[in-house]
Amino acid sequence: MTIIHLLRHGEHMLLGRVLAGRMPGVGLSPQGRVQIEACADRLAGERIEAIYSSPMQRTRETAEIVGQRLHLPVRLCEGVVELDFGDWTGMTFDMVRNDPRWEGWRDARAIARIPGGETMREVQHRAVGALIDLCAAHPGGPVVVVSHGDVIRSVLLFALGMPLDLYGRLEVGVASLNTIQIEPARLRVLRVNERPR
Repeated sequence: MTIIHLLRHGEHMLLGRVLAGRMPGVGLSPQGRVQIEACADRLAGERIEAIYSSPMQRTRETAEIVGQRLHLPVRLCEGVVELDFGDWTGMTFDMVRNDPRWEGWRDARAIARIPGGETMREVQHRAVGALIDLCAAHPGGPVVVVSHGDVIRSVLLFALGMPLDLYGRLEVGVASLNTIQIEPARLRVLRVNERPR
């Protein structure tokens, strides 16, 4: 059995204004650092065995804050990298919503592909596969995995046996902890959107 704490990165300066996606150079805001320090304090009592992070700057900075508090190194995990937003990367949310292809993506996440980017099914496949690999490496856990809202939602939907089209029913806020337990024969969701402050 392995406990995995899926931690969404803290707030960044483009949050809510621009679809940052895989843009380089998007780090945590001062408020984001405060948010993650609270998460690190919350995780300090969990006897964390390892910390993994998406390679994006905002997730690496998040993981480093947690790692400093827990005295653990941060390892990168490509499988939990941000969703590839393709042509929409760097656009404002109003610009994306005005793209006629947005409705297909909004309404059919299970099958729609972002122009020049990924499908949610591809994201879910790589993220769940990465977590299964981490379970093999850390059979006792617990482990912290720092990732992104869309990636974490895709994992939670898989664990809950819910279709990807119900994506919008789960809230995964910035600096939230979402905890799953993986056993050889079952998955359990222990916590969703816990936001220590």
